[in-house]
Amino acid sequence: MDRPFPPAAFSCTIAAFFCHDLRERSKEMEPWFEAVSVPADRSWLLFDRRLPEFPFNWHYHPEFELTLTLNSAGMRFVGDSVESYGDGDLVLLGPNLPHAWQSQALIETPGVHRAVVCWFTRDWIEGLIALTPELTAIKPLLEESGHGICFGEAELVKVRERLAMLHEIAPEQQILTLLGILVDLSRASDRRPLSSGETSASTVPRDRARMQRVLSHIHAHYTGAISIKPLSEIAHLSDSQLQRLFKRSTRMTISQYVGQLRVGGACRLLAQTDRSLARIAEAVGFSDAAHFSRQFRAARGMTPGDYRRQFLKQP
Repeated sequence: MDRPFPPAAFSCTIAAFFCHDLRERSKEMEPWFEAVSVPADRSWLLFDRRLPEFPFNWHYHPEFELTLTLNSAGMRFVGDSVESYGDGDLVLLGPNLPHAWQSQALIETPGVHRAVVCWFTRDWIEGLIALTPELTAIKPLLEESGHGICFGEAELVKVRERLAMLHEIAPEQQILTLLGILVDLSRASDRRPLSSGETSASTVPRDRARMQRVLSHIHAHYTGAISIKPLSEIAHLSDSQLQRLFKRSTRMTISQYVGQLRVGGACRLLAQTDRSLARIAEAVGFSDAAHFSRQFRAARGMTPGDYRRQFLKQP
C-alpha cells in the first residue's frame, strides 16, 4: 500500500504547483524581443511568410513593420487592441509596439496563410526623408504608427497587388515600390489607429538606447511589481530624469504605460480563454478583480465581461 501523503509535503506540493502555474501564465503575457537582422546588401527587409497557421507570437522590435495578410482569418493583437482580421488586412506598426497575429481559418483551401512583411529602421526612413523632400509626406504616417494603423478597403485596393508581388521583382525595384506604397498610405483617408498608447523614439541616440533598455525590462516584468528605482538604474538616470524622458517618449507616465500593457494582456486572455476575471487580473498584474474591472472600464469603455461577450458573438 502507498504511504499516506504527509500534510506538510502536500501543502508544499500544492504551493509549488500554484507558483509554477502563475509563472507560466505570466510568461505567456510577456512580449519577447525579436531581433530583426537586415542583410548587409539591403537597407530594409522583406519577408514573405507562408505557413499552415499563424501561431500566437507576442513580440516587439525597434523597426517599423508594414504587414499585408492574405488568405487568412483570425485575431490581430496590437498593443491593447484586439480585433478580428481577414483577407487583405493591412497595418503599419511603429517601433516597440507589441503585436501578434493568430490565424483561425483559411479563406481558400487548399492553401496557406500568407503575410507579406516589410521591416525598416527609423534611422533609414528618416535619413531618406531628410535627403529627399518629396518624401516629407510620409512623416505624419510614421508618427501615427506609434499606435499602429489599420488601413481600409479603398487604400488596400491601391497597394495590395504591389505588396503581394514585391518578392518577384529586383531589389532596386523593391525599394522604389515600398517608398511609393508608403507615400500612397500617407494620403489614405480611410486609416485608423489601433492601440490607445504609443511609443516614439528620441532624436538623441543615447536616450533611444536608454528607452530601449527600460521598455525591454517593463515588457518582460509588467505582470509583476514595477518600481522606478530599478528602471532608473537600467537607464543610468535619476528617477526624475527617467520620468521626464519616459513621458516625452511615450506621452504617458510609467504607471500609465504599465497599465496599458496590463489591459492589453487582459484583452488577449478575455478573447482567447475562458479564465475567470480573478485569474486574468492576477495573470496580468492587477491587485484584484475589482481593481482590474475599474481600470479596464476606464481604458476600454466597457466591462471585461462585456468585452468578452462581443467575441463570443463572433463565428
